[in-house]
Amino acid sequence: MTVRIGLTGPIACGKSTIAGWLGERPGVVVIDADRVAREVVEPGGLVLDAVLARFGDEMRRQDGTLDRAALGRIVFSDPAALRDLEAITHPAVRARILVEIERAESAEADAVVIEAIKLVEGGLAAICDEVWLITCDAADQRRRLIDRGAPPREADQRIAAQGDMVEGNRAAATRTIDTSGDRERTRAVVMDSLAAAGLP
Repeated sequence: MTVRIGLTGPIACGKSTIAGWLGERPGVVVIDADRVAREVVEPGGLVLDAVLARFGDEMRRQDGTLDRAALGRIVFSDPAALRDLEAITHPAVRARILVEIERAESAEADAVVIEAIKLVEGGLAAICDEVWLITCDAADQRRRLIDRGAPPREADQRIAAQGDMVEGNRAAATRTIDTSGDRERTRAVVMDSLAAAGLP
């Protein structure tokens, strides 16, 4: 039986790193909700049309793709705009993730890992056997975002836009993994958590 593990938590706290470690294990399939979100707004699709109708055609790049950076600057400084974007994209993202879960389970994967910042809000936590809440120290989070290329002001906006996500998701979490500090210590905690989930 395939074990479903959901990874969630604030931006730049290490979800992708942990998903990468889990994905190295044979029989583990990782579904990245951010990748799916990029796919559903590809040119020619109804989701992109709806996003452009709400936010303006200036969000379209010359090659026809969505200017995600420009859109991000809008939605992470305007909670109402972020809610509008999520209302447009989340149903399509959820539907595609469900298809990918079914495909992994049909292939008899040992585990399917769903990495999603909105795992709980999108209703995906409810279909997972385990939910791992990934957290880190606030200073580490800000430094990681800036190291990725976000200007300090934009990093602060992105962090602020997620508010009290950790506390809001804690009730749904099977376990909480703090990625602050030593990377190898974190990796050991992740592997122990995987064993506890029934995957030695």
